[in-house]
Amino acid sequence: MCGIVGYIGKKRAYSILINGLKRLEYRGYDSAGISLLNKEVKIYKKKGKVSDLEEYVANKDISGNIGIGHTRWATHGEPNDINAHPHSSMNGHFVLIHNGIIENYTRLKEKLIDRGCTFQTETDTEVLANLIEYIYIKGNVSAEIAVRLALSKVVGAYGLAIICKDEPDKLIAARKGSPLVIGVGEGEYFIASDATPIVEYTKSVIYLNDDDVAILGSDGLTLKTIKNDKLTPKIQKIDLDIGEIEKNGFDHFMLKEIFEQPRSILDTFRGRVSLDKNEIHLGGLFNVLPKLKEAKRILIIGCGTSWHAGLVGEYLFEDLARIPVEVEYASEFRYRNPIITNEDIVIAISQSGETADTLAAIKLAKQAGATVLGICNVVGSSIPRETDAGVYTHAGPEIGVASTKAFTAQVTVLAMMAMMVGYQKKEISFELFNELISELNEIPAKIEKILTYNDAYLEVSKLYKDATNFLYLGRGYLFPVALEGALKLKEISYIHAEGYPAAEMKHGPIALIDEKMPVVVIATKDKSYEKIVNNIQEVKARKGVVIAIVNEGDKIIRNMADHVLEIPETREELSALLTVIPLQLLSYHIAVLRSCNVDQPRNLAKSVTVE
Repeated sequence: MCGIVGYIGKKRAYSILINGLKRLEYRGYDSAGISLLNKEVKIYKKKGKVSDLEEYVANKDISGNIGIGHTRWATHGEPNDINAHPHSSMNGHFVLIHNGIIENYTRLKEKLIDRGCTFQTETDTEVLANLIEYIYIKGNVSAEIAVRLALSKVVGAYGLAIICKDEPDKLIAARKGSPLVIGVGEGEYFIASDATPIVEYTKSVIYLNDDDVAILGSDGLTLKTIKNDKLTPKIQKIDLDIGEIEKNGFDHFMLKEIFEQPRSILDTFRGRVSLDKNEIHLGGLFNVLPKLKEAKRILIIGCGTSWHAGLVGEYLFEDLARIPVEVEYASEFRYRNPIITNEDIVIAISQSGETADTLAAIKLAKQAGATVLGICNVVGSSIPRETDAGVYTHAGPEIGVASTKAFTAQVTVLAMMAMMVGYQKKEISFELFNELISELNEIPAKIEKILTYNDAYLEVSKLYKDATNFLYLGRGYLFPVALEGALKLKEISYIHAEGYPAAEMKHGPIALIDEKMPVVVIATKDKSYEKIVNNIQEVKARKGVVIAIVNEGDKIIRNMADHVLEIPETREELSALLTVIPLQLLSYHIAVLRSCNVDQPRNLAKSVTVE
């Protein structure tokens, strides 16, 4: 979950590294550091933000055309100057940065201590640095061989960028379970955790696979496996504009990404949904469509917001395609000995395509013979490579740690899949299929309208920014939205919040309700409308404060709730796409009013690439 950047070429490395770390800071911001090589190795690192590192480095020697940089999300060792990356080996031959976890670091450390190694930090990364150096000195081998031999003894996940001071014309990168991309320029190379710090320098990239080792130097690029099998690099072009990873006038990336949802949803179904032909075409599923139509069960796996999208998908597939669905936390799925057969369809959802728990669950499902589909946002990421087929969301880069447009794009893909399969199975009529297609096309314009009410969300937020607890209630398709709304508030404002099915309120949570407890009720008109009205009355009878999300023109709930936020009507199957927008904005405004770091909430990182 840390950010890695590296450079070797003719330019001064420092500016490339520091700018890259700023673009990668959403991946980790406990501490940051850089190492530069110019005759000798220089290491500068500091607890805190990249800006703290910049201030620390001012007036220091930043010369050098080779360097590596890191922004950390701590796993082993508290965030401080000492535990910050880069880490040097005991005798200073190697400096490296690392994203991932070395699971057997304790055993390796004990063996190294027995052989005279000393350690300065609490990290697993320093163990790896010393292991590489020990093999390098003891075996009298090259830096590349030392790295490969050391990695053959490692259990765990890693993305690595490595400098050897004795070979000052090389950078080494390696990957297993943690993403790394190599940027290819004119006589220069870049290393990064993802494409965001590379795009302004080159559009040509190589995505490393597990067990790949890349040796970058003045004589070119060599790619091989840990076992020394030579590989032919596959250079791909990235379709990413620098403007997509900048704020473009918004105060925060999260707000920008909330306001991008009309476009991101449109981009997700553009070219896939045809109003004229009344059809949905998802080319990435072409080869598996027969299996999907005949599926006896679908398992959806994801983490966090992606899991919530999967819950919406459960309603969609069961309603429209009449296929039983189970939704699993990827982090639990792999550890509970799940029953999977070769007749099952597994759908893995991940914004980044690199979520460690989801990737592990995918491998388990494939070993059991299931057909595995992926829904993710990042082209070239691990999940599209590991799955049998899938659909990209086309949401564009999402920099804010709290996911917003990724959720609505994922739900859009799930809706298209369920609509397509349901219609081809004749589980839904042509009339309903046509109505759903027409309504999906209207969703971007309806979200545009919701966003014009932003000031109203701000005013409500001012009243409840100091609350200590929130309760979110919804029924049917809107229950997962309640969970997502509560998660957003927890993530960025640090207010405790819980989402519940509205009918479950009286089975426990109702005990919490008093005049200090804001209750957000998603109460749009659907088949459960009368039931949700009763739930609101139950809250009001106990002096609870009700913030209701309702359809335009609703008069019944307006006369009951303390605050009413209106949204346009849509079909129940697509209601999650509209109802989640006010919840995102409420969370955003409350967090800003509480002076929280909206884009980089404490203890969280964007892409969870470790278990």
